[in-house]
Amino acid sequence: MEPLHVLRPSAMRRTMAFAVQLALGAMLLWLGFVHPPASAAWQVFLIGLGLAMLVLAQKGWRGSMQGIALDADGLRQEDGRPIAPLADIASVDRALFSFKPSNGFVVRLRQPVGNAWVPGMWWRLGRRVGIGGVTGGAETRIMADALSAMVAERDARG
Repeated sequence: MEPLHVLRPSAMRRTMAFAVQLALGAMLLWLGFVHPPASAAWQVFLIGLGLAMLVLAQKGWRGSMQGIALDADGLRQEDGRPIAPLADIASVDRALFSFKPSNGFVVRLRQPVGNAWVPGMWWRLGRRVGIGGVTGGAETRIMADALSAMVAERDARG
């Protein structure tokens, strides 16, 4: 199906997010190995957190290669992985104080679809789906408005 809108992060946003996560992971590992705390438990914690940050950086880099597409069936990744089917979407919220990703919006579902996460792009937890992160605010706003209009049209039809 032909997408109505595709949301992709800019190369600069992807690179900055990756670099910040790599730097944090490297600093935590450096702190754990070069300047270890007095307690071995804290040292293990720092090293584990540093490794987790490196894994998240890699997962975010790979995940942000795939854009988020909006089509007549709802939201999906460009590779076809469904994110939020249009039939299950109850509302779209991009209010200032709502719990949502940076530069993003939240989709509320009628029923849970299953938990999933692509760092920096989207997450799905229970009945909420967060879209955004390393994506640009203007493009995300366009997608949120288009999705809101599609939900309103669907609801008006009955």
